[in-house]
Parts: sequence; structure tokens; C-alpha cells
Amino acid sequence: MRTIKRSGEHEIEVRRSRFICSLARVTEESEAREFIQLQRKTHHDARHHCSAFVLGDSGEIQKSSDDGEPAGTAGVPMLEVLRRNEITNTVAVVTRYFGGVLLGAGGLVRAYGGAVSEALEQVGTLQRRPVRVLEVEADYVLAGRLDNDLRSAGYQVADTSYDAAVRFHVHVPVEGVDAFRAWLAESTGGAAQAAEGPLIHAEL
Repeated sequence: MRTIKRSGEHEIEVRRSRFICSLARVTEESEAREFIQLQRKTHHDARHHCSAFVLGDSGEIQKSSDDGEPAGTAGVPMLEVLRRNEITNTVAVVTRYFGGVLLGAGGLVRAYGGAVSEALEQVGTLQRRPVRVLEVEADYVLAGRLDNDLRSAGYQVADTSYDAAVRFHVHVPVEGVDAFRAWLAESTGGAAQAAEGPLIHAEL
């Protein structure tokens, strides 16, 4: 799955109607609905505020609304764009300012879907994948070099804590855990060990 890099807004015009797509990162359905209401208030003079959102590590929560447009011509094509791009934890709202020209069902589907598609291109996306959190403990003498070696080797150091020893929380793709352990043993001469933490989904 993927998610958007940042929140953003993009506008297209189709036969004098303005379609403004607003995207935001969310993790809860309540957050998605709050964002939809925010767009209603921001563009209170617009005729329609159609929406779609996908939530969850596997995109298991999917909802959409046509908000007064003919059934299946707005929310569904918006949701389909999110699905096709494997986007999750994202809400899309397309606000329409009617330009006086009827678009027909096909025209509406293309306009609403196109607005979301172009907005995704504008804000960019990030890959989300399952990673194992590994806690690497090292003494202070070794820690500086190990920190540099981890980053040089391309490993994602998510957090570092300092106590009696230095602990690095490293995000490692599930399939690369054994290779990481081998790399760590070789890099430190066996002086550092990796304790296995939870499985999470991280952005890469």
C-alpha cells in the first residue's frame, strides 16, 4: 500500500465547472469526516462536496459519498482512483462549483476521478510496507561509528535513546531481518545485539 506524502489541493476545470480536490492524511474515520466537514465550511458556497477515503494497513476501510451528484458518478470513481493507486490512510474531497453546463454521467465520472488522479500526482506518494522494529544496544564507545554505519548501509534509524547504553530503533523490512543480524555481527565484531520488537507498517 501507499499513502500521500503531504496534504494538498489541486483544481481542474471541465466545461466551466471547477473541481477542487483536497487531500489529507488520516488514520481514523473520525479524522476523515472532520476533514470533509472542514471543506464544506471552507467552500460553503459550492454545490457539491463529494468524498472518498481509505483507511487501514491493508486499506480495509473504504467509503465514499456522491453528495447529491447522480449515484455512482462522483464518490465511486474517486474511491476507484485511490484503490487503483493502492492509497490508504487518505481522504479525498472534491468540491464542485457548477459552471452551468451539464456534464452527463460519463463526464462527471471522468471529472471527479481526474481531479483526484491529478491531485495525487501533485502531492506525491510514499510506499508503506511491513517492517520489524529491531532494538540495537551499543556502548557509548561504539555508538558513534555504529550510527554512521547504519545510515551508510541504508538502514532506517527511527529513534535513538541514551541511558546506560545507546539504543537504536531500526526499521528493517521483514524479509531482511536475518541479513541485518548478519551485517550487525560483522560490522561490530559481535559487540552489538539486536532485540526483536513489534511488526509495524512504515513509510519508505
